[in-house]
Amino acid sequence: MVSLLLPSIARTRRYRLSSVAGTPALLALLITAFAGPAHADPLSLDEALSLAEQRGSVLQAKQAATTTVQGELQEARAPLWNNPQLGGEYRWRQLSQAGAPSARKQDAALSIAQTFETGGQQSARRGAAEANADGLMASIEQTRRDLRAEVERQFVQVQALQLRVQMEQEALELLQRAASLVRRRVLAGEDSRLDGNLARVEAERGSNQLARAQEDLSQARSALAVLLQWDRPALPEAVGELDRMHPGYTLDGLMATAAGQSRLQALEAQERGADYRLKLERGMRYPEVTVGLNYSPEKGIDGRDRITTLAISVPLPLFRRNQAGIGRASTELTQSRIEREAARREIQTAVPTLWQRLQSLRARVGRLRGDVMPALDENQTLSLKALREGEIGLTQFLLVRRQVLDGQRDLLDARTELRLTQSSLEHAAGWPAQLPAAPSEQPR
Repeated sequence: MVSLLLPSIARTRRYRLSSVAGTPALLALLITAFAGPAHADPLSLDEALSLAEQRGSVLQAKQAATTTVQGELQEARAPLWNNPQLGGEYRWRQLSQAGAPSARKQDAALSIAQTFETGGQQSARRGAAEANADGLMASIEQTRRDLRAEVERQFVQVQALQLRVQMEQEALELLQRAASLVRRRVLAGEDSRLDGNLARVEAERGSNQLARAQEDLSQARSALAVLLQWDRPALPEAVGELDRMHPGYTLDGLMATAAGQSRLQALEAQERGADYRLKLERGMRYPEVTVGLNYSPEKGIDGRDRITTLAISVPLPLFRRNQAGIGRASTELTQSRIEREAARREIQTAVPTLWQRLQSLRARVGRLRGDVMPALDENQTLSLKALREGEIGLTQFLLVRRQVLDGQRDLLDARTELRLTQSSLEHAAGWPAQLPAAPSEQPR
């Protein structure tokens, strides 16, 4: 008897060539060997998440931008935005004298000037830099969440396909046993050649289903390897339970967490920075005042003159009043507000929708496990026994077997969809509120 219960993917399965009959089964065995190397150490979800965070190019690019933001913040916190200007002069002069030859003198002058902003630009610039820094930190956190959600989704796909391969292999083994039994009956004249051909076709179809599952598994492994930046020849087997325990959160708790998630924090910081940049552009309409101090000791005919000059210059804002900069900043602020509000509405809609879907999938999985699968398990046991004793024909047995296989596939699909929906719900709500600390680089 072949059990209908799906085995744990942590169990290592070895197929022996003696149990396989014909070329299709041999092809399936070869695909199995190439799809999942048995010698490699298995890979858990926690290890996959750690590797993705260590090697993810998008996350690393975001983290590299912190240097730029820190530089902008330090620059904005300086006492004055404009640097003082230090100047010097060295002059050659020829002084004319009545009735006497001209006198030649050489002297030097020193000056210093400072430009002051008068429209509150310094405060606005600091606020914009701080908002950029806060936004980048929130964006990095959201990028981590996005990466972890994508890795978990792809990891679950690999887990589900591994289970699908095991399920199809068990189905193929049972069909091969039935085909062998019918072949003996055909040779003994107890069954017709039609039954023999039907059994052979069903075995071939089972082999084809196994091959398709192996191909899908190979593609899923490749996609996961790309996410993990896997630098070895083949990705190891994904281990862990496909089903997750109920985390214990409620819809109200998820909605409360969603209101403060990192995605909205990043958009709020972006809007705050755009507001400060608009204030900065508006402040630039006010003229900057330049104050200069000049000291010049000048040699005269009869002695040395010391001249100290205080100069103040103010540009007249007659022709250019920074209309273009104000317009761009105002547009950026409006777009930031629209984007933040759209994200907030999207979250408010997505979280309850995914919650309802999660509850529906839990009920479906419960029905399949509690009502459908036990009945199918019993039907398969009875049909296999009846086929051996000649009480039913191959057609009836195959009908029961197809129902069993369809039930197994429905349960596996429902379990997979339940896990993916739970992951999508937690990602949409930003749960948990605090992610584990980013891992240090530890090559595997």
